[in-house]
Amino acid sequence: MTFGLLCLTSFFTLINPIGTMPIFMTMTSELDSHSRGKIAQKASLVGLLSILFFAFSGQLLFKFFGISVNSFKIVGGVIFFIMGMDLLQARLGQVKVKDSEIKSYINDISITPLAIPIICGPGAITNAIVLMEQAVTLEKKLILIAAIVLVMILSYLILLSSSRIIKLLGETGNNVLMRLMGLIVMVIAVEFFFSGLKPILHDILH
Repeated sequence: MTFGLLCLTSFFTLINPIGTMPIFMTMTSELDSHSRGKIAQKASLVGLLSILFFAFSGQLLFKFFGISVNSFKIVGGVIFFIMGMDLLQARLGQVKVKDSEIKSYINDISITPLAIPIICGPGAITNAIVLMEQAVTLEKKLILIAAIVLVMILSYLILLSSSRIIKLLGETGNNVLMRLMGLIVMVIAVEFFFSGLKPILHDILH
């Protein structure tokens, strides 16, 4: 019970679907609700599979390639910062997608940046690896998997309901929210970058 609650709360906080929703809204503001639903579905599914993949093989992969979680955080921070810049300048909302390009646009944004690194980011990956290490029994492993699946279903439903919020806000509200989210995303990016950089610098200097 305690382990299940830990899994649920930590993944929900790290994946942060409520925080992801404004980014999703601004990137899909020019699309119809059917296309938005497709993006939400694909992003959630790819995010789920990616987190499960890292939960089961993350430690092996990191050791094999000699990658540290801190390096992952630095890269995540850089990607988030570039995204924040685009949001701040209200670029993403101005993207006009031609009917012929909708399919490729859905594929592009649902995988990157929505599924990776927004849904399945350094925090969620690290959490999956750490919790899988703690799940010593089969029961705990099943609880962890169930918690990840449940959080991803919630994320999908939250993203799906964002189309109603887009209609309520209108274009001006959307642009204001977009710039505000740009600032927040850039702050998160700086936090991610330095939380990864500090331990690396500490190792170099000591």
